Amino acid sequence: MDKIIELGVTSRAELIAGGLTDNDLRRMVRRGELAAERRGWYSIPGADSDALLAVRGYGALSGPTALDKYGIWVPPGYEAVHIRAGKDAMRRGEACCRPPGPPLPVHSILDPVPLALCSAVGCMSPDDWIVVADSVLNSQGLDVELLLAMLPRPNATIEMLLTECDPRSQSGTETMVRTRLRRRGYDVVVQPNLVGLGWFDLRVGRLLIECDSKLHHTSLENYRKDRRRDRKSLARGYSTMRLTYDDVLYGWDDTLADITRTLDDDRHRLPPPDDE
Repeated sequence: MDKIIELGVTSRAELIAGGLTDNDLRRMVRRGELAAERRGWYSIPGADSDALLAVRGYGALSGPTALDKYGIWVPPGYEAVHIRAGKDAMRRGEACCRPPGPPLPVHSILDPVPLALCSAVGCMSPDDWIVVADSVLNSQGLDVELLLAMLPRPNATIEMLLTECDPRSQSGTETMVRTRLRRRGYDVVVQPNLVGLGWFDLRVGRLLIECDSKLHHTSLENYRKDRRRDRKSLARGYSTMRLTYDDVLYGWDDTLADITRTLDDDRHRLPPPDDE
């Protein structure tokens, strides 16, 4: 509910449930404290522009837009506002983002995470959907089975994509690298824990892969820590490859070529030391 309040667009039912009466609502409209957007829906001054677009389109924010509002990391390319249209909007012939099956009623301006995730499957590429699903799993402490049970309309596509998800993933870039390498037949270990060195993002054979989660400048302390871990892991038979955000998002072909050349080296095909 806090997220809905932040957006500044609510339904009459939500306001009544919060303790207001219809007389209160009419009074607030007269005073300019609320604006009647359409029948049964109100906004406050300064309401979120995406939410206003949704309510005026007879729908709710859903898919990538809703997930972003909840703080779920969404890959670039989904900046357009994604609206799940209710039955009224469907009759009006307006475009919509929707989950599998017939249209569902709109009760709130912001779809809950499970419904937004279901809607996103028709708006996002399979790989990007896995990224946001991993983010939901990790940020909300869920496993795949529990998330599947929470989804309102999981179809065969969603169930298939969930088999590639992993709640241990710590970032969207890590998810991207994992899924891309596995689809090329590599045995990718997620979040390996090396005794005395700690956790790493991914391991393929004796190659450790660390993925930057976003564009950032690392602190001097982290820089020193990372280089120490690189040195210690190298002394124990591992190599470390550090991938930037740009390497994964915008330079993947070149990055993959380097990974492939590295993994084709026979020493990386050997079993890793027994220290995980």
